[in-house]
Amino acid sequence: MTVAVVILNWNGIELLKQFLPSVVDFSPEATVYLADNASSDNSVKFVKENFPKVKIIQNKLNGGYSKGYNDALSGLEEELFILLNSDVQVTPHWLPPIMELFQKNEDLGAAQPKIMDFKNPEYFEYAGAAGGFIDKLGYPYCRGRIFNSLEKDQGQYDDETNIFWASGACLAIRSSAFFKIGGLDEDYFAHQEEIDVCWRLHNFGFKVKYTPKSIVYHVGGATLNHMNPRKTFYNFRNSLYNLLKNLPASQLLWILPIRMILDGIAAIKFLIEGRGKHFLEILNAHISFYKMLPVFIKKRKKVPVKFASFSKFSVVCSHYFLGIKKFSEM
Repeated sequence: MTVAVVILNWNGIELLKQFLPSVVDFSPEATVYLADNASSDNSVKFVKENFPKVKIIQNKLNGGYSKGYNDALSGLEEELFILLNSDVQVTPHWLPPIMELFQKNEDLGAAQPKIMDFKNPEYFEYAGAAGGFIDKLGYPYCRGRIFNSLEKDQGQYDDETNIFWASGACLAIRSSAFFKIGGLDEDYFAHQEEIDVCWRLHNFGFKVKYTPKSIVYHVGGATLNHMNPRKTFYNFRNSLYNLLKNLPASQLLWILPIRMILDGIAAIKFLIEGRGKHFLEILNAHISFYKMLPVFIKKRKKVPVKFASFSKFSVVCSHYFLGIKKFSEM
């Protein structure tokens, strides 16, 4: 199986200095690519001079995660793409378990490894942990991470299993499936686009899996940390995009209004906490969502089957009202 490990970069020379060596050293099974989103620093020059085996793809502009990867992957012919964040440290033999998973499962569209916290290595990392799921209201959560509550890895998620979504921090996706579903949605720009991709994979009949046999360590927030109000904008807006684009109409009619109300409550909470910029970004997220309604209604028609295999509980109620902090307690 031919594999392309593709690292998207925008002015991330310091991250490349720290994390690219592990990718080059521990990925002999793959061709490693740097997809540069029109950086203004010396990222490309640094890679050319220090890692001549890494192939360079130079995008003409910074179109964010979605367009950046779409542009970069459009010219590649490998059977398996690994979309790898520039702030991820991989480990020896991290690729063979992922490759084996795809070789054994012809209907497998995407997969992710176990994602640990680089800064706190005994704990799962926020962006993906041990695989992602969706609750009954469309909120994403992970095995090993419920909102900001992170679990210590004690082998509790050491089973290969089906999941709803795989993390964009280290997203393995079959290239034929990637092109069949139309790639990443560029209207997202960044954040939660991997959930949309996996949702569409399900709609097209593919599976998504997690394997604990492959382990990587993710810094998280190296490009846009959780305290940045702009991240609040993307997360709230793009979560609504996911619902409008992928939910069956019978569920959308009642889930979307509830989510609107809960977003309003979250905005008020930010305001009470003195985080006015986050309050404003939720308002901006809704304004942007309303403007894009006609576009996303058209996108719904391109999905052949509406798949919504949600959990039967609300992760919001479980976490904030019942105090549940672990996936196993749900």
